[in-house]
Amino acid sequence: MRRKLKVLALFDVGEPTRADEDLGATLQTPEWKTEAGVLAALNELGYPNEHLAIFDDLEPLRQKVQAFQPDVVFNLADQFRNNRAFDQHIVSFLAMSDIPFTGCGSTGLTLCKHKGVSKKILSYHRIHTPAFAIIPRGRRAVRPKRLKFPILVKPLKEEASYGIAQASFVETDEQFRERVEFVHQKFNNDAIAEEYIEGRELYVSLLGNHRLQVFPIRELVFREVPPDEPKIATYKAKWDEAYRARWGLENRFVEDLEPALVRKIEATCRRIYRLLTIDGYARLDLRLNARNELWFIEANANPILAPDEDFALSAGKAGLSYPQLIDRIARLGLSAVRE
Repeated sequence: MRRKLKVLALFDVGEPTRADEDLGATLQTPEWKTEAGVLAALNELGYPNEHLAIFDDLEPLRQKVQAFQPDVVFNLADQFRNNRAFDQHIVSFLAMSDIPFTGCGSTGLTLCKHKGVSKKILSYHRIHTPAFAIIPRGRRAVRPKRLKFPILVKPLKEEASYGIAQASFVETDEQFRERVEFVHQKFNNDAIAEEYIEGRELYVSLLGNHRLQVFPIRELVFREVPPDEPKIATYKAKWDEAYRARWGLENRFVEDLEPALVRKIEATCRRIYRLLTIDGYARLDLRLNARNELWFIEANANPILAPDEDFALSAGKAGLSYPQLIDRIARLGLSAVRE
């Protein structure tokens, strides 16, 4: 019989909080469904567990680890001081402190976060990526002539479609300039502009360190979007239920792909996972065009783990119950090699 793990669940919050603050009411809100789901799963597994939320100070984490002595930290903290670019520093602290933790290490998080670097690595290895350009803050918003319209303009280092709207789809140099300047000012972020890939929006979830399991493929479908309109996974398209209902947006399992194509997609995703030095688990966002060519869009090395979101649903389709998934992720954290 497997021993029960002592698990410290680590969260992030948007403002200073006490180490002993009661998060009971907060965990009942929809925004905290991932954290609540993980804690419920740990309880169902019978694992002794505690949780901690951090904002701008890692000392409470050090003290909590020293007092509780967990076998593994279940890391759900994807920002520090409201800055999502600092997620890799949290896991660096854990690694340097020789504390086992779940999910991806600092190198993989850094490569996945920087959409430009990840695309350069994969294009070098002949994986299809859209042509792109990075426009840093402080530089004039001028389109490189090699980039052909239509173009998507996005924040360089954001996740979960944050900063992506219908206005991100640009077809003129004036629209390009306006959107780049908007990203610079509104999100205090460099902009990445990439050529729009027409096709199906696929989400592929993977689990593992060395041996990888690829879960059944999910897809975002755009039922009510007119054929001549761009089909973009905007922030509203992912998170605004009224907007999703109005445009017939639905996340569902892919059922009409030939088995050989599915195997090709799975093999490509395994390559991407390893090339970006991901470990633990991840979700890859891809486009499949009319010629069945697969295009890499971005990698999410810290995807949402809520029971009703794509990653957990894909795991469930593969036969893993939610508590079993959380157990697998925790044990992968114990066996990961951190450098």
